[in-house]
Amino acid sequence: MDSILVKGGGELHGQIPIAGAKNAALAQMPATLLCAEPLTLTNVPRLTDIRTMTRLLESLGTIVSQRDDSRTLELQTPEITDHKADYDIVRQMRASILVLGPMLARDGHAVVSLPGGCAIGARPVDLHLKGLEALGAELELRDGYVHARARGGLRGGTFVFPFVSVGATENLLMAASLCKGTTVLKNAAREPEIVDLARCLRAMGAHIDGEGSATLTIEGVDSLHAASHTVVTDRIELGTYMLAPAFTGGRVELLGGRLELVQAFAAKLSEAGVDIEETGNSLIVSRKNGRVSAVDVVTAPHPGFPTDLQAQMMALLCIAEGTSVLEERIFENRFMHAPELIRMGAVIDVHGGTATVTGVDKLRGAPVMATDLRASVSLILAGLAAKGETVVSRVYHLDRGYERVEEKLSACGATIERVHADG
Repeated sequence: MDSILVKGGGELHGQIPIAGAKNAALAQMPATLLCAEPLTLTNVPRLTDIRTMTRLLESLGTIVSQRDDSRTLELQTPEITDHKADYDIVRQMRASILVLGPMLARDGHAVVSLPGGCAIGARPVDLHLKGLEALGAELELRDGYVHARARGGLRGGTFVFPFVSVGATENLLMAASLCKGTTVLKNAAREPEIVDLARCLRAMGAHIDGEGSATLTIEGVDSLHAASHTVVTDRIELGTYMLAPAFTGGRVELLGGRLELVQAFAAKLSEAGVDIEETGNSLIVSRKNGRVSAVDVVTAPHPGFPTDLQAQMMALLCIAEGTSVLEERIFENRFMHAPELIRMGAVIDVHGGTATVTGVDKLRGAPVMATDLRASVSLILAGLAAKGETVVSRVYHLDRGYERVEEKLSACGATIERVHADG
């Protein structure tokens, strides 16, 4: 099993290109199931999760081809040849549940395994199921699978999310595109990935209004058609690399970065004493003199502070001046990185969904273990600012969501390398 070796010390200077959004691409790829004609996605990141979704779609009948630049995927599903999304693939990634709505909308039946993914709480799929029931689906949970039918096809309806769910909003948005009649989704997710999915579906001929707001209105159409769409910039990768010079000092330009994607996060980073400058098509980030300052953070649905940047922010606050309080309101059990940071000398006190972090002058390199995707990169960032060597194991988590981390950071002067399991 590979690990990442990081030697702390030294500022970062240079440019880092930001990839297309993993979470946006994973939602758009299943849209191919809605249509017999081709869907072309550009700016697709090269990640383990993308390969997993590709395998899942191929198992259902999708023909997937990748152009030479490998960031362009061409997907076409002339017909869905197998309506069962098998456990062996689905268990690897929670986004697999997103094939349920499209299959049900197009052919009226689907069998999808309950999904897996990072161990950061239950993250149930009940809102996906309740929303589809509101559109006329008949559902049964049996032997770890969702057995779904829509006799006569899905029909438009109104569904109010009891709490915001990005994945459920995506599933219902795709399903509603082929519903008979009008669907209204209230208290819907507002994330940039939702906006990008709506744009992708609209390019395919869907009639959608309200993306970016809490109310989505979808006028169902009989069929969708071929389209090409460019995946939006990954705001979580952007935020992660915005933090890098905050740990080390220096000045890093993030190519493709846009402030509108990370406003709440950028505001907290500025409050902590980090300079952020927006240019035509990039963000330039540098740390002001001395240590960053402590800030309090509360995660919230977009446009609030993203839960997917909480672990990285906690790592930074471990070396901030003062005491910070982080409150996690999206996922339970998402402070599993805290014990690993404590191994590096951090002072963190966790009580339920709240973590109190008292900054120290310096972290110490240590062997640590990644527990989930975002925790893995938080430990790498901490290693950049630590004295000595940090070895991060179980980095298969990392490869699900970040491409070429070692290359991107070493190009800016970091001492970082991947150590392969075979030595």
